[in-house]
Amino acid sequence: MRGIAPYVALMSHHPPTAKPCPICGKPAEEKTRPFCSRRCADVDLHRWLTGAYAVPAVESDEDGVDEGEGEASGR
Repeated sequence: MRGIAPYVALMSHHPPTAKPCPICGKPAEEKTRPFCSRRCADVDLHRWLTGAYAVPAVESDEDGVDEGEGEASGR
């Protein structure tokens, strides 16, 4: 532990740089991080709820059967 102390002291003097708000680009506030305000957080939530944002998914051409799932079902 003795050798770590100087590095911990250096890290505490340099706070991490804040990323900008993903909605408007203003500096993020600690209370509403990663957003700058409650309004931007609500805008982001609205975009998720209305489908403006979507997590990409891989659609298969089959009817819900994964590879190898239906082949050995002799039970």
